[in-house]
Amino acid sequence: MIVNLSEKIVSIALFNPEIPGNTGNIIRLCACISAELHIVYPIGFSFDDKHLRRAGLDYHDLANIIHHQDAESFWHFMQGRRVIGLTTKAETSLWNFSFQKGDVLLFGPETKGLSPDAIEKTNATVRIPMNSVTRSLNLSNSAAVAGYEAIRQIMNVEG
Repeated sequence: MIVNLSEKIVSIALFNPEIPGNTGNIIRLCACISAELHIVYPIGFSFDDKHLRRAGLDYHDLANIIHHQDAESFWHFMQGRRVIGLTTKAETSLWNFSFQKGDVLLFGPETKGLSPDAIEKTNATVRIPMNSVTRSLNLSNSAAVAGYEAIRQIMNVEG
């Protein structure tokens, strides 16, 4: 099956990202999978950071990036959309979750993950399976794993 990734299938949202290289990698990911990227401020770096630019290569202009000045403006923008929080605290594995076209995959800051307040506002939470002796994956790896799993599921249903 040939998958057309020129249409928006899922979106990715980053709450208060801290590491420019991770955000740059996620910009590149979003350009490759035609995902809208939401950046929720405050962030731990300048959007002009050279590490952000280097990690995102020349994909910045290909990515649809929406900046939200704070959590309140993000949640207001998301009204009517299904927001799925990714957290190590979730009971449900993303393999056992049914993603839908238009879902927003929400990730917290690298050092803290999603806050309890953010988790409470999501429509559902899922975790990425991993062995029990590790804490978490790198943020950009997590976004790639979850983004492609959501697309795989949706395309298998709609495909």
